[in-house]
Amino acid sequence: MPTTGGKSGTDTIAEAARLKELLEQAVESHGLFLEDVEIRVAGALRTVHVIVDLPEDQTGGVGLDAIAEVSQTLSKTLDEDPQDDGRPYSLEVSSPGLSRPLTQPRHWRRNVGRLVKVKLVAGEDFTGRVLDVGADGVTMRPEEAPKKGMKPRPGEPVQVEFANIRSGKVEVEFARLDEEEVLEKLSAETNGELENEEEA
Repeated sequence: MPTTGGKSGTDTIAEAARLKELLEQAVESHGLFLEDVEIRVAGALRTVHVIVDLPEDQTGGVGLDAIAEVSQTLSKTLDEDPQDDGRPYSLEVSSPGLSRPLTQPRHWRRNVGRLVKVKLVAGEDFTGRVLDVGADGVTMRPEEAPKKGMKPRPGEPVQVEFANIRSGKVEVEFARLDEEEVLEKLSAETNGELENEEEA
């Protein structure tokens, strides 16, 4: 692990890369994906921050129970690290939030169906819904700028190459979250009614 005085930022990055390789299998054993490992040093305190995510073919987020379980495994793996210098550390395990920039193809695949604000290397920036993700880019349906008092209208699908994307960020849709909660509630109520009818 990096020491507090003589280690450079480059050494810290190299150590984080080593730990990422060390911890990857432990994370995967819980059915999760190891997104990144960061090491922060402040005085005598060092913090190992591990970011885990669901596999790209799954929707939703990582639950608190899953975070707690993988944290125990990672702590044990770090304690048994043969290259550790014995200094105490603090382990933080978290999942990426919606504010995470979409920098890799897997990030885009994890957000199919969501509204994303895209900044381009060449061309006009836009906000659109991710429809599909391929090897070289994404298919999106842009949201056309609405007139005052009107909702945005979906445009025609466009292909955007990864090479032309400067940055992408998920837009939080509160109305859509409310709709999803209502649908889940209706589904649960319907299932309950069916179960009651079967019992009768």
